[in-house]
Amino acid sequence: MHYRINHSDLCLILALVQGKTLARAAELLKVDVSTVFRSARKLEAALGTSLFEKNRSGYQPTQAALALAQQAESAEQALELAQISLEQGRETVSGTVRLTCAGTMLQSLLLPALSRFMPRYPALRLELTTSSAFANLSRRDADIAMRLTSTPPEHLVGNRLGSVSFVVCASAAYLQRCGHRDLAAMDWIAPDDFLPDHETVAWRRQALPGVVPSYRCNSMITVTEMVRAGMGVAALPDFLLSDLECLSEPLQGYDTALWLLTRPDCRALRSVATLFSELTRNIRLSAPH
Repeated sequence: MHYRINHSDLCLILALVQGKTLARAAELLKVDVSTVFRSARKLEAALGTSLFEKNRSGYQPTQAALALAQQAESAEQALELAQISLEQGRETVSGTVRLTCAGTMLQSLLLPALSRFMPRYPALRLELTTSSAFANLSRRDADIAMRLTSTPPEHLVGNRLGSVSFVVCASAAYLQRCGHRDLAAMDWIAPDDFLPDHETVAWRRQALPGVVPSYRCNSMITVTEMVRAGMGVAALPDFLLSDLECLSEPLQGYDTALWLLTRPDCRALRSVATLFSELTRNIRLSAPH
């Protein structure tokens, strides 16, 4: 008889995926470390598959664990929305929520999501800014932030919306003008020193050490627009590739994650909780390659 996974199992997997270590998962679940360890081993035995790879850095989730964690997050958000609906009854969700995201996410991810559900909340007001600084939340300049990061700040709370990989791409017009597909000989567009540790910068220095970018920009949205304008090639996040041609597979070992983040004190506000839950439900990452 096949094992039927339950809510406690999903909570355990989600805690290990988010916490990355037994100790952090135990804190999230409010149990002791030995309980997490025994429960994880018991669940893997029941499912007949490995959910985590154990190494010195902690518990690394397998694809099976990541898929189950995503289901757990969806279930958690469904319960949260149900609770919000129950508490507010017939009351209108109102107030102003300050939302921030990087410019690259605005057109492809955020605006399509907002257009689907915001008409249902006519009394909810948004103040939207484009920025990549976590300090916006820390300084209380914003209530919710959407960020690309593998390590969100520990003082913030949030949901991991999915994985994001980077792909080298160019416009059809540039490729036609260029006449070849030798990456090392192409005109590269890259972020400047405002993002010295960006995943695409680290990959290019490793894979193409002799390349000196022809253009350097102070924002990833500018990099993206220059690629679309046919100025050269760049490594871009996979959610921006719909009108571009891919010149590589996803850059292995340089992926990141999309997070929706807020301050713990904001989660008690009906306006913030509603927007947070709706964004989590409506933003879906799907790579076009």
